[in-house]
Amino acid sequence: MSHFFGTLKRLFGVGEDRPPDLDATLAALHKKTPVPVFWMIGKTQSGKTSIIKFLTGADDAVIGSGFRPTTRTTRRYEFPTAEAPLLEFLDTRGLDEPRYNPAADIEALDPIAHVVIVTAKATDFAQGNIRAILESIRDVNPSRPVVLCITTLHEAIPRQPHPTPYPFRGVWNQETGDSNQGTGGGNATESISDSWLLPPGSSVSDDLRRCIEHHAKEFAGLFDVLVPIDLTKPDDGFEEPNYGGEQLKSVLLHVLPDAYRQTMLRLKEATDTLKDIHLQHAIPIILGYSTLAGTAGGVPMPFVDMALIPAIQARMAHHLAGVYGQPMTTERFREIVAAVGIGLVSRQLARQATKFIPFVGSAVGAAVGAASTYALGRALCYYFESVCEGHVPDATSLKAYYQEQYKAAEKNWAKK
Repeated sequence: MSHFFGTLKRLFGVGEDRPPDLDATLAALHKKTPVPVFWMIGKTQSGKTSIIKFLTGADDAVIGSGFRPTTRTTRRYEFPTAEAPLLEFLDTRGLDEPRYNPAADIEALDPIAHVVIVTAKATDFAQGNIRAILESIRDVNPSRPVVLCITTLHEAIPRQPHPTPYPFRGVWNQETGDSNQGTGGGNATESISDSWLLPPGSSVSDDLRRCIEHHAKEFAGLFDVLVPIDLTKPDDGFEEPNYGGEQLKSVLLHVLPDAYRQTMLRLKEATDTLKDIHLQHAIPIILGYSTLAGTAGGVPMPFVDMALIPAIQARMAHHLAGVYGQPMTTERFREIVAAVGIGLVSRQLARQATKFIPFVGSAVGAAVGAASTYALGRALCYYFESVCEGHVPDATSLKAYYQEQYKAAEKNWAKK
């Protein structure tokens, strides 16, 4: 028993929550997968978050909570996590404020951004401030690709479907156009109107065509390729919610430097690799805490384990959060435990009664303590992995996963 409490003392006295080799493993992964950095320029509600959501597959809530301040007017979103990013997005805000000066943002972001993505709503023609800021960015680094996205196309054609199949082949900057680039390509001598390269009989309405051509003229000389997109929610009722999304992805893959292009092409593979790395480091931690909780559950004195096991599980949660590079607040831990812990109190109280039965009670207590801790640890990994992929798992799926892991672990510990 003294050895057990000595272990507890050492456990709760430790300050480092990351396995010593994890940082080296993540650094090796980072070296193999250079991170593309996209600088988002556009007004609020112009579609920047929708583009991030499409490219990463992350939920709005995860993206919103994942942004971190970079400068006074710019924030950064690193996907899937800040400690092991595979894609980065820089969002400059306050562009419409009269006193906004882009100098500080340009100084901070110019050295790290690979592509500038400009967003302009199809029906919003007041883009003077955005153009002026883009001119400053372009002056500093004229060779960096700029992709102009015309968004929310449905606002230009209310109550009408999107033209299908997707007819826009790309509008390349007249000054830097390349007939072999992108999904179509322009020619340096073409007019903006001719460079649309719409096929004969295209179903694009005149209203939508005029809106897009207006933006092409407004930003003439400041972009490399223009892509019309309309990234909507599934319940908005459009046949294709990610209209133009694949075309945008194709353009980004084309303009990115080769090494960074490979990261984007292999995003799913890289995300799965990151998930495996985290789980490999998490499993030994879970097993260690589960063994400790099993020892606490086997203490023959009733109700002692009801104080020890929750403390052990809380410490494990913080340890695993450190492995995954994610915060673990008290509120977050309570939410997760509440999602998986329906029935835990009654099960623990029932277990206390068995403690009055010699030998049997300790064996039952040990199995339940170990199994519940193991299942909670695996549920926490499931939660963190889902957040890394851009989704917060709902309580039902989290509880189902916990129960599945609990049943398997309980059988395993019962055999010991």
